[in-house]
Amino acid sequence: MNLLNTKTFERPDEHRRRLLRLAAMGSVFATHSGAFAEELTRTFAQTEGPFFPDNLPLDTDNDLLIINDALDPSVGEVTWLSGRVLDTSGTPLRNVLVEIWQCDANGAYLHSGSGNADNRDANFQGYGRFVTGLEGSYGFRTIKPVPYPGRTPHIHFKLSRGGQHLLTTQCYINGHAQNDRDGIYQRIPDDGRRASVTVDFTPVEGSRIGELAAGFDIVVGLTPEDA
Repeated sequence: MNLLNTKTFERPDEHRRRLLRLAAMGSVFATHSGAFAEELTRTFAQTEGPFFPDNLPLDTDNDLLIINDALDPSVGEVTWLSGRVLDTSGTPLRNVLVEIWQCDANGAYLHSGSGNADNRDANFQGYGRFVTGLEGSYGFRTIKPVPYPGRTPHIHFKLSRGGQHLLTTQCYINGHAQNDRDGIYQRIPDDGRRASVTVDFTPVEGSRIGELAAGFDIVVGLTPEDA
């Protein structure tokens, strides 16, 4: 695991460049609208689970590794998680609120009922949100998800727009050994829909601290009134 202290080891200008890099990372994984001959496969919906934060953190931005101006580091493999929100025709969707939450590197959620709560990393935000722009892009800086008892590694997603719920799902690490033993993952009925929530976590070229990138385009179905 990498230990990241963004305040101690990065000057303010370096940190700003990192956040700009986060915004730009979405373009690496962007899918251009109008390039689809057939309807896209919708991202498979999954349970919210029991650990959506019961008290949201004071800091709810898209950088889960820094809580406000804290000096202490979060623990974990730094991951730039990004993609676009699209409808089934490939059109990007703007003004979509993308919320994510996940356990920390010790397997504890930001929730009063989480197991291993005594070992929770108080420096990990645990929850973040981002509103998509014209290109439907979103981006987060977080950690690579880790397993905890009974579950393979995953990150929870919830999407809404104008107060209307669009999708709740989870994304998984492609090729992780525990996927085959995870009951929720294995309940996905076929390979195509399983692929819609399975993501490659790949090394960022040139990163000195072993950062990863993960691209997760999310396809939602809209009624004509929603478009």
